[in-house]
Amino acid sequence: MPTSVVSLWIPVTVGTVLWLVAFVVLLVAGVHGVWLWTTLAGGGLGLVGMGIMVWQRAASRRGSRFAQRNL
Repeated sequence: MPTSVVSLWIPVTVGTVLWLVAFVVLLVAGVHGVWLWTTLAGGGLGLVGMGIMVWQRAASRRGSRFAQRNL
């Protein structure tokens, strides 16, 4: 069975941008409370996820034993 490498950058980037856009929309609309902080947390976690993806790709390229393969 052939394996295909799927790029995770597109869904992670789109999701992060959507969370950050929602945060800005709620901020401009003057909404305060749990939804404002939820959208900020979603965008922040997306950025952290991108950092982890870069870190894993670098580890995979240098041949680290514990890195995920085929990134």
